[in-house]
Amino acid sequence: MTAALDVHLTGVVHLYPSPEGDVVALRGVDLDIRAGESVALLGPSGAGKSTVLGLLAGEFRPSAGSVRIGDVDVARGGSEALAALRSRDVSLVVQGADANLLPYATGLQNVWFAQHGARRRGQAPEKTAAELLDLFGLGALADRPADRLSSGERQQLALVAGVASLPRLLLLDEPTSQLTDAERDEMIDAVVAVHRTLGMTVIVVTHDTDVAARLERTVTIRDGRVGAEGRAGTEYAVVGRDGSVHLPPDVLGVLPPDSLVRVTRLDDGVELRRVDEDGDAP
Repeated sequence: MTAALDVHLTGVVHLYPSPEGDVVALRGVDLDIRAGESVALLGPSGAGKSTVLGLLAGEFRPSAGSVRIGDVDVARGGSEALAALRSRDVSLVVQGADANLLPYATGLQNVWFAQHGARRRGQAPEKTAAELLDLFGLGALADRPADRLSSGERQQLALVAGVASLPRLLLLDEPTSQLTDAERDEMIDAVVAVHRTLGMTVIVVTHDTDVAARLERTVTIRDGRVGAEGRAGTEYAVVGRDGSVHLPPDVLGVLPPDSLVRVTRLDDGVELRRVDEDGDAP
């Protein structure tokens, strides 16, 4: 078991420069993830999920706000601190298995090479490459080149390579894309097994609600902000630290954007009621 890292994003804003004007990817994300938790980030393309993953991987700093991974503040940490974070504590498995593997190398060699960084830092891996493959039922891939594996086998091998150095935070970007339903189920079984066996914090970006449902918690990113959270199969709206709330899509049919809404505090909650410009019910 690894000593997992907690994650805290506070008021995170991120802009991508563009000749036509800056593109706003994140608009004030507040998110806390406990050490050892498994979380799925859901949302449509362009919602900001991959930007959150890039910030957590230390690939770039936020335009504003705070991103803390354990004791490291990504927004203010020096280049050496971020490099150490990436090489020692955080592992990012990018979308597409082939981008994470050496195609000509065997399964055993790919996992061994993934452990190489830990060896260079003077850390002796707790398990050999062969033991890691066996641990997750992939021993049969040890002597087979990666480019001769099925898409599902390559994705599972990429996952084992991603945890080979026993990181404290594992980031997975769309690990089931371009897989068959059977391969997808095998892949998410592998992700759950990694989390249960090694105990690291796991964050998965996915568009597949079936994949997300297998993790402990889901967080939906909409329009660059946290829109909802799911726990134990139930989804909840999230009140942002600035008081903002993303309403569920079906509620937007009753309270469309730019509606005037009367907010009434009740003993056991809050009532939202749409009104017209004169303050009367339409």
